[in-house]
Amino acid sequence: MLSFHQIVASDFSAVNKMIVDELHSDVGLVENIGNYIVEGGGKRLRPLTVLLAAKACGYKGEDHISLATIVEFIHTATLLHDDVVDRSDRRRGRDTANALWGDSPTILVGDFLYSRAFQLMVKLNNMGIMKIMADTTNVIAEGEVQQLVNIGNLAIDEGVYEATIFKKTAVLFQAAAQSGAVIASAPDNHSDALAQYGYHLGMAFQLQDDVLDYGGDADQMGKNLGDDLAEGKMTLPLIYAMAQGSEAAQEIIATAFQKADTSLMGDILNILSDAKSLEYCYEKASHHACSAKESLRDLPATDYRQTMENIADFSVKRSF
Repeated sequence: MLSFHQIVASDFSAVNKMIVDELHSDVGLVENIGNYIVEGGGKRLRPLTVLLAAKACGYKGEDHISLATIVEFIHTATLLHDDVVDRSDRRRGRDTANALWGDSPTILVGDFLYSRAFQLMVKLNNMGIMKIMADTTNVIAEGEVQQLVNIGNLAIDEGVYEATIFKKTAVLFQAAAQSGAVIASAPDNHSDALAQYGYHLGMAFQLQDDVLDYGGDADQMGKNLGDDLAEGKMTLPLIYAMAQGSEAAQEIIATAFQKADTSLMGDILNILSDAKSLEYCYEKASHHACSAKESLRDLPATDYRQTMENIADFSVKRSF
C-alpha cells in the first residue's frame, strides 16, 4: 500500500472487502477470473480518489465505499477488455486473464463487472452518480473503439492522441473525483473543481505511462518496454519524434511501427533521445499535474486535499 492510502486506511480496507464480496457469483469461472484480477493488486488510485474527494468535501457517511467499489469494477472491466483487444499476455508482472482462460471468458467477466457496478449504483439511488457513471462508461467505450481505429495509423496527431487518452483514461479519474463530491452533496464549485482535478490527474497519469513505455524499468512496471509499439499504438513520444525527426528517423519509426518490429527498439530510443521526445511528454504530464493541484485551491485545506496534491505529484514522479 502506498503511503497516501494511509489517511483513509479503514475506508480503503472496507473497499477491498466489498470488492471481494461483490465478486460472488453462482458461476465459478466468474469468481475465479474476478478474484485473479483483483488479487493482481495495482495502485487502485481511482477508488482512492473517490474516498479522498468525498472526505475532502466533509462526507461522513458510508456510501463512498460502494462508490469506490463501483469505480474499481468499471476500471477492472476496461482492463479485461483492453487485454483481449491488445492481445496482451502480461499485466503487472503476471499473465493476463485472457492468456490463462481465453478471450471469450475474459470479455464476459468484464461484462459481469460492468453490470455489477450498475447494480451497486442502483442501490445508491443517486441520479447524479448514475448520470456521471453512465456518461463515463459511454465515453470509455468510445475511447476503446477510437484506439482500435487508430491502431497502425502513423498519421495520428497530438490532438487525436489527447482526445483518445481522455476517453481511455482521464474520464474515469474525472468521474471518480467528481462523484466523490456528489456523494458528499458538495456545492457545484467544489464538484467542478474536483472534476477538473480528476481530468488533469488522469491526463498526467497516462502521459507518464506513455513515457515509461519507452523510458521505464520493465521489471518494475511488470510489462515489456515498447509494448505500445508492438501493439501498433501511436503514442505521444512517437508522434512528437515523427514531427521533429529527420526523414531517415521518420522512416525508421514508420518501419518499426507498421511491422510492429521491436528489434528496432534501440534505434527508436536513439531517435526519441535526439528529439527530446520523452522530455517533451514529461513536461506536458507535469503541466497537467500542476493544474490538478491548482484545481483544488478553493477546497478546505485538509490532510485529504494535501494527499490529493501528493498523488498529482506522484503521477509524474513514479517509475511504475
